[in-house]
Amino acid sequence: MPGTLYVVATPIGNLEDITARALRVLGEVALIAAEDTRRTAHLLARYAIQTPTTSLHEHNETKKTPALIDRLSRGENVALVSDAGTPLISDPGRHLIRAAVDAGIRVEPIPGPSAVMTALAAAGAATDTFVFRGFPPTRAKDRKNWFTKLSNDSETTVFFEAPHRIRETLEQLLQVIGDCPIVLCRELTKIHETLVRGPISTVLSAIGEVKGEVTVVIELGLKPNISARVRPSQAALLEELVHITEIDGLTRRAGINILAKRHAMRPNEVYEAIEAAKKLAE
Repeated sequence: MPGTLYVVATPIGNLEDITARALRVLGEVALIAAEDTRRTAHLLARYAIQTPTTSLHEHNETKKTPALIDRLSRGENVALVSDAGTPLISDPGRHLIRAAVDAGIRVEPIPGPSAVMTALAAAGAATDTFVFRGFPPTRAKDRKNWFTKLSNDSETTVFFEAPHRIRETLEQLLQVIGDCPIVLCRELTKIHETLVRGPISTVLSAIGEVKGEVTVVIELGLKPNISARVRPSQAALLEELVHITEIDGLTRRAGINILAKRHAMRPNEVYEAIEAAKKLAE
């Protein structure tokens, strides 16, 4: 009789966020297929679980799946875990699960933590319907298509982003969908958990150096009419530039380019408005 492939959700930060059932399964299976065995080792050590692990990530999943299916077919139980949260949510494992289903092997989910659901629970956004869009693409053409699709949504949207790309992504969002409300979630369930709320422009001004993967919740049902957007005053533009250059530490040129994207203006228009504000202040 074939074994069972358990899809086990693990903590997204705080190691106490794991169910008793998940711990039992991880302790009873013959093998744990982990996205990163080093990350999983910390969790297993915390709960004195000695089950062997093997790596299963995007670069080796196709190669290693046949051996795992063979073990399952011979009656062994296997658990699939990702680095954090629920497997397959922007994580590897789909190829293994598809192969198990095709082989007639039982796939049993063990529910638990999810960064998507955790962010939604704290955001206060509408959740009767929502869209999860994973990570924005990195290639320029693919990113353009991704943002175009997002601009046509009207539901609350959740996505992940890498820390070194979050500022650029928020600037593009501001240009494409306008200054709608968002919640930027960092270090969820960890000691330095931070949720930054407000219009995109406010969040952009509030965040400094970002560390760790970010979960973003956007209330697209509240997005403004970009064509009717009111441009900021000259004094407001000057104040924003001061914040960008003195607090965020960016150059004046970079600041002007950011403001141009943020307010759908040309860089020379921003420059002229700021110079005019400076003269009025003298």
